[in-house]
Amino acid sequence: MDNRGIGVFDSGVGGLTVVKEIFKILPKEKIIYLGDTARTPYGIKAKETIIRFSKENTRFLIKMNVKIIVVACNTSSAVALPFLKKENNIDILGVIKAGAKTAVLKTKNMRIGVIGTNATINSGAYENAIKSLNKNIKVISKPTPLLVPLVEEGWIDKKITKDVLYYYLKDFKKNRIDTLVLGCTHYPLLKQLIAKILPDVNLVDSAEEIAKETKEMLVSKNLLCNKNQKKKSRFYVTDAPEIFNKIGKMFLKEDMIEAKKTELK
Repeated sequence: MDNRGIGVFDSGVGGLTVVKEIFKILPKEKIIYLGDTARTPYGIKAKETIIRFSKENTRFLIKMNVKIIVVACNTSSAVALPFLKKENNIDILGVIKAGAKTAVLKTKNMRIGVIGTNATINSGAYENAIKSLNKNIKVISKPTPLLVPLVEEGWIDKKITKDVLYYYLKDFKKNRIDTLVLGCTHYPLLKQLIAKILPDVNLVDSAEEIAKETKEMLVSKNLLCNKNQKKKSRFYVTDAPEIFNKIGKMFLKEDMIEAKKTELK
């Protein structure tokens, strides 16, 4: 048993979708969360920059004495995860593998769509992960860079968000996908809108899948909490905590703990 926290980092508010799922299946665990709100979004930045930011986030969480790190950011998972694992003596999980595995299990017609940031899509990480499980699956990937800023603004139900989503998703109908990977932890906040546009498509929520993988890892290594630590959870951001807290309360509700501003070194 281990009562240290689970470290989670994301480029902004989207990683709270992962926190919500972890709280759901691991209700005793405490979370140490870092949202790099000063430098979001990561998906439009250069590979070297994403790796540097991800290393700084990881160092911050290690200093907080966490027992495992979950990279909730799909962009960091796609671009920086191998470097993080190589350089740190701690278990680090990313969202790509978990989402790909579930998509392969769900598809019936062997046609899977993936949406994500420019960096995630350009990395080919999801396509490679899906193809490694079943090389016969057709993967149709599409960058959807405007979605993260819209979610970060809290514009979940605005007409502009619905219009942008329709523009991004309409081609998937022509491609006859039956499964869509939400390749960014911001996107589950748009799940209801996406389901209206693609009503007959399975939506793979990477937040749900990485939470399950986190539980499996903790169980296998005997690292679960033996008492309720949830209320000791802490949230940190690198800028504008008031905006983060406002959006966070929209979907974490009573589980949302006020974030504090911090600096990364």
